[in-house]
Amino acid sequence: MVQILSVVSFCHLQGVVHRDLKPENFLFSSKDENSTLKAIDFGLSDFVKPDERLNDIVGSAYYVAPEVLHRSYGTEADMWSIGVIAYILLCGSRPFWARTESGIFRAVLKAEPSFEEAPWPSLSAEAKDFVKRLLNKDYRKRMTASQALGHPWIQGFQEVNTPLDIMIYKLVKAYICSSSLRKSALRALAKTLTVPQLSYLREQFSLLGPTKTGYISLQNFKTALMKYSTEAMKDSKVLDYINLVCSLQYRKLDFEEFAAASISVHQLEGLDTWDQHARRGYELFEKDGNRPIMIEELASELGLGPSVPVHVVLQDWIRHSDGKLSFLGFVKLLHGVSSRSMPKISC
Repeated sequence: MVQILSVVSFCHLQGVVHRDLKPENFLFSSKDENSTLKAIDFGLSDFVKPDERLNDIVGSAYYVAPEVLHRSYGTEADMWSIGVIAYILLCGSRPFWARTESGIFRAVLKAEPSFEEAPWPSLSAEAKDFVKRLLNKDYRKRMTASQALGHPWIQGFQEVNTPLDIMIYKLVKAYICSSSLRKSALRALAKTLTVPQLSYLREQFSLLGPTKTGYISLQNFKTALMKYSTEAMKDSKVLDYINLVCSLQYRKLDFEEFAAASISVHQLEGLDTWDQHARRGYELFEKDGNRPIMIEELASELGLGPSVPVHVVLQDWIRHSDGKLSFLGFVKLLHGVSSRSMPKISC
């Protein structure tokens, strides 16, 4: 798994999604038991930018991700396939099975993998958590290859250096383009992260080459990425995306703000501890950043246009008692709700 994740994390950094990861597509480079695995058969692979989605259905039925069947996917589809491989390696059977291809597809979309039958009860909690965090049907909640290399199950066996994670670039870009209110909410949430969660972010921060005083600029993001650049990165147009991020005007980031900028709210939401994170984050937000706010001001913060019925859409976001942001509003704000994601409400 370490070797599989290492090669896939490098591919994803280059903007390459394999799209057909399965045991048959990993070969040992020699007959020596200490030889390394090589990923092969890139015939179905494609280039994808961090903000781009692919839509053609390709891959092998048993390993295909749900979002591929929904025709909207990116590098996260490879992580699902790795989850299937890990499941098979650990228990010897497939997580999704049927006699026909269409039956397999239905199982992938509707069924949940079993962790009750032998040998799962005898396996470690870390092993099960590792697989579950890859076989999450919501691709936004799945671990990246870099995060998976830092998972306790992997680190408990072999200490692995966490490679640069392209998802950090996407999250930081979204943070910089967010309203000041959302930035404040994310900073509060960042203060609830555990030591292991912060450890991954510290490694990413370190890879970006902070100054001796502990700051990074947006230019650091490009400099760090260029160390791993290949021709594939040019073809995938990842460099165009990075140039766009670097062109944004923003102050230097210390680790505290970097942690807030690099949080994946969706991934946190997929954890059993999400409610504690959200509640504690809201408590901190109440102390430091929550002030009376008018619905019109909130609508402006969120960039809602004049055609949006803001008093209907935002009525649950603000407490009627004191005009401050409610817990529900706080959670929605963390997700970066905008007019594009607002439900269409008829007045």
